[in-house]
Amino acid sequence: MEAKLEKLRTAMEKVAEEGGEPIIDADAEAVKAPIRSRALRLLDQRARSREELRGRLAESDEWPAAAIDEVLDDLTRSKLLDDAHFAREWVRQRHAARGKSRMVLDRELAGKGIAPHLREEALEQVTDADESEVARALAAKKAGTVKAPPADRAGRDKDLRRVVGVLARRGFGEGMSLAIAREALDARYEELSSG
Repeated sequence: MEAKLEKLRTAMEKVAEEGGEPIIDADAEAVKAPIRSRALRLLDQRARSREELRGRLAESDEWPAAAIDEVLDDLTRSKLLDDAHFAREWVRQRHAARGKSRMVLDRELAGKGIAPHLREEALEQVTDADESEVARALAAKKAGTVKAPPADRAGRDKDLRRVVGVLARRGFGEGMSLAIAREALDARYEELSSG
């Protein structure tokens, strides 16, 4: 290893002696070093999209935008910043852990500056069956909080609004939410009546 470093030093000195362009632009590296350091600390906390990272780095007015873009390019080339990978992981984790619909996930990715074609590729992971399964689990969980079958239509409508509300906040469509909420409530009412 030491021999390789010495060989590199010799080559750099030779370039400098001959008046050639330096291998490393020390001034540019001095500007980029604190930006790179901050970017790596941010990426160490959690994965980020390129646009999200650019926004966080640009919060500091001390760094020129061109230098920030160069650092982002360097990180992209070294595969430390990859919007396609970020989008796939975002969809996988947030759909499974938080029960979010494709529509909500697409909106979140758009807000993070992910290109439409990358969002579309990432969202292909979530099938209609996956979405329906998550919606059913959420509806069943909320319906499970019902303590007694309602005495009248108003009570049933109130329960239905609560279950549909849970699904709507996760971005599931109205028609699907209503049908799944009714199924979940019917199952809960039957469970309460027979138990």
